[in-house]
Amino acid sequence: MDDKRHSESRAPSGLADTRSRPASTRVSDDVLLDAARSCVLDRGVRRTTLAEIARTAKVSRMTLYRRFPDVRSVLAALMTREFGTLLWQASEEGASAPTARERLVLSSVAAVRGLSSNALMRTVLDKDAELVLPYIVERLGTTQRFAEGVISSLLKEGLDDGSIRITDEAAQSRTLLLVIQSFAFSLRPAAAGVAEEKLLDELAHLLGAALRP
Repeated sequence: MDDKRHSESRAPSGLADTRSRPASTRVSDDVLLDAARSCVLDRGVRRTTLAEIARTAKVSRMTLYRRFPDVRSVLAALMTREFGTLLWQASEEGASAPTARERLVLSSVAAVRGLSSNALMRTVLDKDAELVLPYIVERLGTTQRFAEGVISSLLKEGLDDGSIRITDEAAQSRTLLLVIQSFAFSLRPAAAGVAEEKLLDELAHLLGAALRP
């Protein structure tokens, strides 16, 4: 063990023994992503810089550069963490439901509610909505793929317990993703003149009816 530490302390890598290096090299990715989140909430995505993230995290620029070479990479990691965690939390909403169909409906509605009210999502849509457009009209992003994976898993459970109708699984999971993300992106403006909870009730009814055998 002592030999390994001695060897690592000589290495130039940022992964060298942290006890022999400045405290700033011991900062976790979560601290850096928390700082990035704070910057985005304050300034928006386009006005957030690596230098500002480093200042907010109270680390050197080099410490940040070792983990994330550019703003795009740190923001991608932030979005994946933020929305991935939110989607997992939403899946817990329906964990105790007796059928996979009910679990899928409840978790989908919870995801829409959570995404629509999430401070980071609201800031991106309010200040830099054009950055979301490619993920609507051009390609699916990492978070969308992750969400589709969660949906697919619940669909398979529903096929096993007989609560979800049998059809092309890939088309079914992709369709559900499109419906759910359209609500997540548009729920706030759509709630003008219509109660948000009423819209979510209709979403639950729509999903339940579409999935029923």
